[in-house]
Amino acid sequence: MKIKLTSVHVDDQEKALRFYTEVLGFVKKADFSQGPYRWLTVASPEDPNGTELQLALNNNPAAKAYQQALFQQNQPAAMFFADDVQADYERMKARGVEFTMPPTDVTASRIAMLNDTCGNLIQVTQLLRK
Repeated sequence: MKIKLTSVHVDDQEKALRFYTEVLGFVKKADFSQGPYRWLTVASPEDPNGTELQLALNNNPAAKAYQQALFQQNQPAAMFFADDVQADYERMKARGVEFTMPPTDVTASRIAMLNDTCGNLIQVTQLLRK
């Protein structure tokens, strides 16, 4: 088995698509609609056929409550991995990203946390190998 897809709920799919592609650097993978439903995913340009991230519209009351609770507790909705968190932090900061935690060394890793502007905190992690 493989993990092929994971999701984050967003309050605005178009805004999320712009943020995740133009600011974070992901590429749009799938985008199709049927009636009011829109299936929208992005992927890493380094692995475009790898795991996809669904930008799911948050119109479910239970999901919305969960999303808001995570945000209020300063918990990330997703975690992305980077080879150089400091470089990605500088690149994204220059694009106007709001970080709730700058690059910080923790046990065996360096992490930063950002606000995706769509209702989520996202953690960026660099594993520190010796």
